[in-house]
Amino acid sequence: MLISRRNALLSMAAIPAALSVTNLPAFAQSAPASEGSVDMDKLLADNALPEMFKGEEDAPVTIVEYASMTCGHCANFHNNTYPELKEKYLDTGKARLIIREFPFDPRAAAAFMLARCAPNDAYFAMVDVLFKQQSTWARAENARAPLENIAKLAGFTQESFEKCLTDQQLLNDVNKVRERGQTEFGVNATPTFFINGEKYAGALTIDQLSAIIDPLL
Repeated sequence: MLISRRNALLSMAAIPAALSVTNLPAFAQSAPASEGSVDMDKLLADNALPEMFKGEEDAPVTIVEYASMTCGHCANFHNNTYPELKEKYLDTGKARLIIREFPFDPRAAAAFMLARCAPNDAYFAMVDVLFKQQSTWARAENARAPLENIAKLAGFTQESFEKCLTDQQLLNDVNKVRERGQTEFGVNATPTFFINGEKYAGALTIDQLSAIIDPLL
């Protein structure tokens, strides 16, 4: 169901914490099984919002991640795996990572909206901070104060904070990205990754990602 009520963005009840991901062994892992594939041209067709990505646009491997900002598994991936992915593959031109919004609740939608509105094109920096501080706002009794504090540190004014969270068109577009992921590509959980069109669900480790990516290079 799409999120449509602006006045619910910051006031809904606390979101239960997601179950933590069990640490996987340090030895090399085989690639997880793909859950299916999608047409890359269709996957990379224009969305309601501009694509936000890290890495080179012409990298041989394209990773599309559907994420929710209140998802504990997504936070686990971005806090623990993303830094290694960035260093090993994104910064070296071997892969690019596209993040697409798939909010499961109004708070996640609000957080994504703030990332989209972040001053100085700081989308990824805002996403990083929101995931690192997820426990302070996603499960708070009222998310407004902690989100406002994070936003001010990112350079928002009170006016730009309010303007962003009351931007109905932006909220509609975030919802459209989510709806398209669900209806066209079968996304029903977060994080879900499409790596050169192959679908993988769950917070993949760097070893699992390497096992998928290296044969494609």
